[in-house]
Amino acid sequence: MTQTPLQRLKPRLAALELPADTGLELDAGITPLSGGDSGAGLWRVEGARPCIVKQDSVERVAREADGLRALASVCRLLVVPAVVAEDDDLLVMEALDATGQRDGSALGEGLRQMHRDSRDSQAEHGWPRDNACGSTPQPNAPLADGRVFQRERRLLPLMKLCRDQGLLDAGLAERIERVAESLESWLPDTPPCLVHGDLWSGNVLFTPRGPAIIDPAVYRHYPEVDIAMLTLFGGPGDAFFEAYWDGDRPADWDRREALFQLYPLLNHLSLFGRGYLGGVSRAVDRILAG
Repeated sequence: MTQTPLQRLKPRLAALELPADTGLELDAGITPLSGGDSGAGLWRVEGARPCIVKQDSVERVAREADGLRALASVCRLLVVPAVVAEDDDLLVMEALDATGQRDGSALGEGLRQMHRDSRDSQAEHGWPRDNACGSTPQPNAPLADGRVFQRERRLLPLMKLCRDQGLLDAGLAERIERVAESLESWLPDTPPCLVHGDLWSGNVLFTPRGPAIIDPAVYRHYPEVDIAMLTLFGGPGDAFFEAYWDGDRPADWDRREALFQLYPLLNHLSLFGRGYLGGVSRAVDRILAG
């Protein structure tokens, strides 16, 4: 008889060397969850310390664990789910309680601390390993100049992917190339900081311990990557911006916001189709208008 994913999961979890204080209930405490990307299995396991278990490709599990550990190493004010165990295609993470009060100011202060404290004038833009944004492969081979990284690792590869899928016409593709080639004329190079890389509102939780960030696609780059992603499908509110900018909002923020939204918009165009074409075109217009 063919076993169900849950039946196959239980002995795998039982064989892991988990911290004693997790006290996971493997007989009756496992609940399947929705939301796993790319066919990943996702479960909540109750216990003294409830955990989330994700089953995915070995590569994707390693990437997510790497990102969570990187964020945890620099975040002092934001909650990052702890990696409890990692075993080939299984990732066991701390489960977070998303019943806290929404606090935009705390989120802004926490993200500012993360970006400020991880800024490194000796580091290059990128990351030691490639990862993925959603299901789209994300090349991260480091480059010294952030403008070059944005052009060669973000905008041009996604533009080409969308062209190959028949989602971009030649005119809009040419305008995206103009954006990519113009970066040195207006965007200053800057030492990179660690960014979450996919910080849309669904990857922010408000817990009783404070704001938390989950499901990272980390690399080192301009901090505006995360802020622009937060504003792409709504907004985190005035309190967030007051705390994050702390009186130091870039004078060209509107243009930077459009630039750093262009990559995720192209990604959404590739993944979900032409409904995002207007957003891509409007972002390009904002950037080229200066």
